[in-house]
Amino acid sequence: MSELQIGLLAIGAVVVAAVLIYNRVQESRAKRDAERNFRSGHEDVLIGQPVSAHGGEVGAGDAGQEAPRHAQRTAPPDESAQPDPAIDYIIELSAEHAVAHGALREQWVAIERRHAHRALLAGSGDDKSWRAGLQLVSRDGAVGEADLIEFRSAVETLAASVGASVSAPEMRAAVEAARALDEFCAESDIQVVVHVTGGPFAGTKIRAAAESAGLALEADGRFVLRDDAQRLVYAMGTRDGAAFSVAMMRDAMPQALSLSLDVTRAPDTRRSFESMARLANQLATVLGGSMVDDNGHALDERALAAIAIQLDSVRARLEAKGVTPGSATALRLFS
Repeated sequence: MSELQIGLLAIGAVVVAAVLIYNRVQESRAKRDAERNFRSGHEDVLIGQPVSAHGGEVGAGDAGQEAPRHAQRTAPPDESAQPDPAIDYIIELSAEHAVAHGALREQWVAIERRHAHRALLAGSGDDKSWRAGLQLVSRDGAVGEADLIEFRSAVETLAASVGASVSAPEMRAAVEAARALDEFCAESDIQVVVHVTGGPFAGTKIRAAAESAGLALEADGRFVLRDDAQRLVYAMGTRDGAAFSVAMMRDAMPQALSLSLDVTRAPDTRRSFESMARLANQLATVLGGSMVDDNGHALDERALAAIAIQLDSVRARLEAKGVTPGSATALRLFS
């Protein structure tokens, strides 16, 4: 094969990957809009089973059909998180005299629960001023005007009960900002999935390969790699969704495995993806399987390299918006 032919093939691989990711984003946006039209935001929050409003998946390589998987919702961040003007509607509270922490906290817990833990309260340290924030966007979608009105009313009631004054921004601008941020998130919320097929595969070999790569079996039945800060890097499970467990690994014989990377939540996007691709390749070698995309097309180094390049552009777009993948802001937005 001539150098010209090799060069054309390489360019073609990059173009194909770009088109595939673009198509996935468009599918994700269409699905999100349809789901939003047929759901009630209040009911979803109250029953604790929200419908995914933004989030998509990229099967590495030549992925063409929509797979039955969305980027998963995760637990909310810890209580040390601070309201962020880039992603929160923030109300300022101030009092002339110090207010007992318990007097505020008891009422705040009800507000936090009502808004599915998307509300944050941060004090100044002198017990005289606070910042109450409501997250504008999550994977449930953008906050609505009714939610903002309810949140503001609840915070004003809380402030009045402790003798504090309130300063709140205009809500219409916040709603418009939420919609714009939601559109941005929908375009950036991507999950990369690589499959290893050709089973049945011995569970003991799967566990040995996963643990040698630093993954641990977690309660949801997947092997997961986490960094030193306990952020999820990527996960591996059976392609059919059946959960692994310690007790059944000796007898497990799955037909195929799936490795998934939640791009916005994973730290150091390129390294995380390359680590996942290496494990997929190792599994294929050890188990005698094949690395494929959603359509069963074989994945080679060129296809994986093309995906990595596209993920670099996704990361750059997020960072330009001030949302570094794996950061506290990203973990809140994409949860």
